Amino acid sequence: MAFCFRLTYPKTVISYNMKQNISILGCGWLGKPLAVELIKKDYLIKGSTTSDDKLEELQSKSITPYLVNLNNKKSDISEFLITDILIIAITSKNIEGFKHLITQIEKANIKKVIFISSTSVYPNINGTVTEESPTKTTALSGIEELFRCNTSFKTTILRFGGLFGYDRNPGNFFKSDKRIENPNGYINFIHQYDCIQLIVQIITQNVWGETFNACSDSHPKRRDFYTNEMRKIGRTDFQFNENTTNSYKIVNSEKLKKQLNYKFKYSNLME
Repeated sequence: MAFCFRLTYPKTVISYNMKQNISILGCGWLGKPLAVELIKKDYLIKGSTTSDDKLEELQSKSITPYLVNLNNKKSDISEFLITDILIIAITSKNIEGFKHLITQIEKANIKKVIFISSTSVYPNINGTVTEESPTKTTALSGIEELFRCNTSFKTTILRFGGLFGYDRNPGNFFKSDKRIENPNGYINFIHQYDCIQLIVQIITQNVWGETFNACSDSHPKRRDFYTNEMRKIGRTDFQFNENTTNSYKIVNSEKLKKQLNYKFKYSNLME
């Protein structure tokens, strides 16, 4: 059940000079533009990277930079975790590293967490999956459970479909010598813009302790989608593996759309 808390005090009582702090663990393809968008909305942002070379770039975007590596349990990230909200946007599947991170979150007394997960937790059932559908037993589903079951803080889990947008063009996802599998299966994708706006809505609407699927409304066949994307960039050197079983899943995101009252900007993947 979503627990939405909204201030109802008179406007004169609320101090809008009190900026919320948000720490983003993983300022990569998604985390960095998310940080920039949140800064525009007057949040104070701390962002992490695993590379010394990227610290200066983060700072140039008004992101307070930190070097954080989940695999290094000896590093002190207590300052990074002094925050109101923690957003976890890394691809690591290091369960032990996440267990250690959770103990540090508890010590830091953080109460609100967003964990970026993936629809890959669902098996291909040749049908539709919702948040209530069974998941596979994988490292990622195990990490989700660590956050979901923790009572020290509230975690909202976002299961994104395949990520695309801007410099990540699906027409470049496959090399010319690699055949595209499951041509008659279906696509579950989401644009970077919608990813960012959904996270913003979760924060502004105070929606915590939930699990959401997040994919665009349309689910074209892989054959149609990739043919369209390849042609957009002038590629003709692609081929499909017609001998695959065409196993698939269609990810339903109605719960998220209804609860957040959200309409995808990039809803039709064939446009």
